[in-house]
Amino acid sequence: MSNQTTWHWVRHGPTHEKAFVGWRDVPADLSDTAQIERLTSHLPNDALLISSDLIRARATADAISGSRTRLPDHPDLREFNFGDWDGMHFSEVAKTHPELSRAYWETPGDIAPPNGESWNAAALRVSCVVDTITATHPGRHVIAVAHIGVILTQVQRGLSSTPEQALGHKIDNLSVSEIVHGPTGWKIRQVNQIP
Repeated sequence: MSNQTTWHWVRHGPTHEKAFVGWRDVPADLSDTAQIERLTSHLPNDALLISSDLIRARATADAISGSRTRLPDHPDLREFNFGDWDGMHFSEVAKTHPELSRAYWETPGDIAPPNGESWNAAALRVSCVVDTITATHPGRHVIAVAHIGVILTQVQRGLSSTPEQALGHKIDNLSVSEIVHGPTGWKIRQVNQIP
């Protein structure tokens, strides 16, 4: 058995929303079957598969599952909880909460939207799930279908960087980011690969 566990983070299919989408349950557009086939073929067949419990992630996981062993969907792999901002257009948030919204993006950490959660709170809940699965299934490949914010928290972890540095990374829909856990901790293998 390998002494490292490899996480293959897949961002769900596009939603075409033009507003904040956190815990709102909006569907993904999975009509690009050729891209989904390429993604399915790119990922290891012997991997465990886990997903956020939101429909856009669950449906994407269903589309790439094949014969892979599916772990139960997990609510702690949900996107950031944007609270009162969920469903609002970015320009509307900038108008109604100019200082808070600027600080939320420029100095992420403990700053949270009204009735929402901070970067640090979201990163902690995601990392708890990742740590439990890594400890339970050491040396395995794990495909996790989740959201841009969720994936960026793990990019931050793999780079040992700040939230601001992690936010500089692009995570496209249906892309794969590989983060490996081994004897020396977490390391990034690749970010935002489009198969």
